[in-house]
Amino acid sequence: MTEMSDGAADLLTRWLAQLSAVRRASPKTIEAYGRDLRDFLGFMGAHTGGGMGKTALGGLGVADFRAWMAAERDRGVGARTLGRKLAAVRSFYRWLEAAEGVDCPALLTLRTPKGARPLPRPVAAKDARALIEVVSAHAEPWIAARDQAALTLIWGSGLRISEALGLRQKDAPLGEVIRVTGKGGKEREVPVLPVARKAVEHYRALCPHAPGRDDALFLGARGGPLNPRLLQGAMATARMALGLPASATPHALRHAFATQLLAAGGDLRAVQELLGHASLSTTQVYTGVDEIRLMEVYERAHPKARG
Repeated sequence: MTEMSDGAADLLTRWLAQLSAVRRASPKTIEAYGRDLRDFLGFMGAHTGGGMGKTALGGLGVADFRAWMAAERDRGVGARTLGRKLAAVRSFYRWLEAAEGVDCPALLTLRTPKGARPLPRPVAAKDARALIEVVSAHAEPWIAARDQAALTLIWGSGLRISEALGLRQKDAPLGEVIRVTGKGGKEREVPVLPVARKAVEHYRALCPHAPGRDDALFLGARGGPLNPRLLQGAMATARMALGLPASATPHALRHAFATQLLAAGGDLRAVQELLGHASLSTTQVYTGVDEIRLMEVYERAHPKARG
């Protein structure tokens, strides 16, 4: 990197002063943004072979910005940090346009780098069984049966907690296949294991309320729809009793559903449909499927792979 030109240094100083005086950014933010912009301006000065005055800054193209981002990656800068640096550059250019009338269309085409999604942490099958058993030890038999039924359904059908609690009384008794409403109002059909159907019927037989057909299937203590926080709280109590980590949540049972199907040789596309994912990549990350596993599915399913 080269030293900044006087013109670039002046623009940087004025922008940082504006951040402090007008936007009242914290000293740490100003320090971080200042460091990011100095690095950016120094790189661009070396990359273009000239000073980074107003004209040069407005004339940078997509290739120039990508070269800077690639250089940052080569230095070991992660996606999250690079995203922060890009945010600083964008903030600087917004000020530059307002204060100096300098427009840089190329910057609008850049996408914020995406960090790797953390792999989900499913609950092991034996731990899932233990959790459901401990949850069912609630002092109120019908509430224990309710929580057990809801969690068994989430695990057995791979449902989101909102999908399970979105079921209505008219959906019961549950059939071998039920229709649930997922994200974005999208409906899908999922299979229901006999053990889950039996658990739901046991809960309904014990429930002291008399709800209507359009009321929620899973009810709270007073007869209204069950608040998801109560189900999450019941599982939190159970996992603490068993000494399981904080990752053992109702959603982790959905993870377990997917990973166990794939471990048993389930097709990735079929699991995607059962989970209600819009893209296969989401399912791959969700279930922790590695590249080798994906290639195995490809080689087994694609006609060209069989020669």
